[in-house]
Amino acid sequence: MTWMQRFNGWMLLIGTLMGLALLVPPQVFDAHHAQFLLLVGAVGLWRYSVGLTHYVRGLWFRYVIFPRHKRQALVALQEQPPSHIYLMVTSFRIDALTTAMVYQAVIREAIDCGYPATVVASIVELSDELLVKALWQQAMPPEDRVQLTFVRIPGTGKRDGLANGFRAIARDLPDDRALVAVVDGDTVLEPGIMGLTVPYFSLFPQVGALTTNEYCDVLGSYWMSEWHKLRFAQRHINMCSMALSKRVLTLTGRMSLFRASVVTSAAFIDDVENDHLDHWRLGRFKFLTGDDKSSWFSLMRQGWDTYYVPDAAITTVEHPPDRNFFRAARQLMFRWYGNSLRQNSRATRLGLRRLGIFTYYVLLDQRLSMWTSMLGLTAAVIASLKYSAVYLAIYLLWIGLTRTLVTLMLLASGHRIGPAFPLMLYFNQIVGSMVKIYVVFRLDRQSWTRQSTKLSHDHGVFQAWFNRWSTYAMTFSAVSVFVAVVLHMV
Repeated sequence: MTWMQRFNGWMLLIGTLMGLALLVPPQVFDAHHAQFLLLVGAVGLWRYSVGLTHYVRGLWFRYVIFPRHKRQALVALQEQPPSHIYLMVTSFRIDALTTAMVYQAVIREAIDCGYPATVVASIVELSDELLVKALWQQAMPPEDRVQLTFVRIPGTGKRDGLANGFRAIARDLPDDRALVAVVDGDTVLEPGIMGLTVPYFSLFPQVGALTTNEYCDVLGSYWMSEWHKLRFAQRHINMCSMALSKRVLTLTGRMSLFRASVVTSAAFIDDVENDHLDHWRLGRFKFLTGDDKSSWFSLMRQGWDTYYVPDAAITTVEHPPDRNFFRAARQLMFRWYGNSLRQNSRATRLGLRRLGIFTYYVLLDQRLSMWTSMLGLTAAVIASLKYSAVYLAIYLLWIGLTRTLVTLMLLASGHRIGPAFPLMLYFNQIVGSMVKIYVVFRLDRQSWTRQSTKLSHDHGVFQAWFNRWSTYAMTFSAVSVFVAVVLHMV
């Protein structure tokens, strides 16, 4: 997208906001009037407080706390460097060009990091093995320090690929100072990322794993590209905020670094491979997706901390599951939000003492935000139907102004912002909330976007019937209560 196109986009956004401002009555801008614009969003101010708290905490960590940690970590690294680095890559059904980019970057890091290193390729197809061998021979790594290991697995899912890779590393008997980088098959490591991440394990002996900043190269439309870029900008701020408490809520499968003693333990491997949930209504079902949430929960339960390195970056090659933006976004939201909600239902049971007050509150807010995010739109629509369409115009103006402000605040993340961000923010709020409401009553429904693998149930006829109709009943009841509450408020 050229600078002229971005300029035109910003002009269109400003023009739309000015047009909405002309549609509403003048008293909306009078602070002493009952219809003052800010009063429209008064009900949602407590919800914005979570985002504002994340923002302030994120900036404090990024520009004050993290530089101090970085200086201390470089000193600690000299005293206790890692003994060995394993770079494990899991790939399945990824195009050859992307696979080549990923392994070229991984092999380069194994050579350049300066430590004894082993590249572990967890693959399914023979073609991937031949490609990796060709890239390995082309790179000509030093044989006395850098090794290559293949782990051939059936195409039964990423969890099996990770578990088999961890077992292969465990057979190498790594010591307590060895580290394991888990890299997804569509993730390109930026040069020097190992040097930027390994020092924090020397500084923080209680940190069991850390994750990194993400940028993206989207092989899709403009809207899909902007949607992903917005997500990564917000992710960066939230990760920085949670790192302040060493409670990063997810260890992304795209690229996270673990202590080898963690990933080679039988308990951790079992958590990743066979994670499941015992639901009071849906029974026991295995987690098909969300290995990053399983690894985080396993570390939290075992007493480890998690960390985030904001200046260590990776680039993910995003392959949207559908050419249509709305269908692709819905599929991805279904997977992402399903993973979070399945994790949320048990994470809070770890308790305040283990999670800390702020992390516990963030997890609780994940359950509430799906409803509070729909409150403003529902109330505005009802008020416009019952009283005047002016209320809907006031609401849209409020949305336009606040989302534009949030977009400008994202400049502090270091990620590029675009004129489509305000619209995408609102799209995520409304469509995302609807997807969450749908998913929260259907936690057992899972599927990959790249694979056709789906979770199969072995429930009896009655249990399957009960699950299906109780899901319909609970969804209808919850939505009905929500609408009734909003009607009463209006």
